[in-house]
Amino acid sequence: QVRLVESGGGLVQAGGSLRLSCAASRIFSPDGMGWYRQAPGKQREWVATISSGGFTNYAVSVKGRFTISGDIEKATIYLQMIALKPEDTAVYYCNLGLNSRDYWGQGTQVTVAS
Repeated sequence: QVRLVESGGGLVQAGGSLRLSCAASRIFSPDGMGWYRQAPGKQREWVATISSGGFTNYAVSVKGRFTISGDIEKATIYLQMIALKPEDTAVYYCNLGLNSRDYWGQGTQVTVAS
């Protein structure tokens, strides 16, 4: 069974930084991986993705502040977040796509205090 495990969340002051990690077990060379987030009372939203070819894309709200990276073949990715804002507060979920199926991690809480 595929299992994604996120880590690296926490509490940080506005303007600070955090680095999230995601590692998938029992899977190699996915089609792509990414990060989503869900704030209280809001729908889950896409944050960033990285393809098997290494191409990256970002939501407008995080572009220039967040950087997605990793080793796709090993199904391990990271999300470096800088200049964090209170509106970045959310549970961040790792996503993996393979053969038209989506897999999700359990999420890691990021809280940005003003």
